[in-house]
Amino acid sequence: MLLGFDPGRDKCGIAVINKNNQLLYHQVINSEVAMTTINDLCQQFKIELLVMGNQTTSKQWKKQLDAELSSGICVIMIDERNSTLEARDRYWEMYPPKGFARLVPPGMRVPPRPVDDIVAILLIERYLKQLR
Repeated sequence: MLLGFDPGRDKCGIAVINKNNQLLYHQVINSEVAMTTINDLCQQFKIELLVMGNQTTSKQWKKQLDAELSSGICVIMIDERNSTLEARDRYWEMYPPKGFARLVPPGMRVPPRPVDDIVAILLIERYLKQLR
């Protein structure tokens, strides 16, 4: 099981994907509850590896994860450049627009919620792509 983590100052994205590439969990959470949520997910899903973005606040989060994360879970840093733009496109693939929103050109559509959880999914996919 892989846990994707898009760290941030105010909010974080988290996703869990199994070895069959099935998305089991994804959510945008408040940064204040991120460590508790991560530890809970690590126990619930038996996480083997945490894949984390390497940009905003990543150094502070890496230190905190190393100190507070359940033992035996490795943390891998992944380049997250352009991931937010990619996540916006992926949002519309996962949740196609309905009604009049379909008439808005794809480049002008803005997701109605933060996409940090989708960034976490993309980070896992980038990691898996590097392995191949």
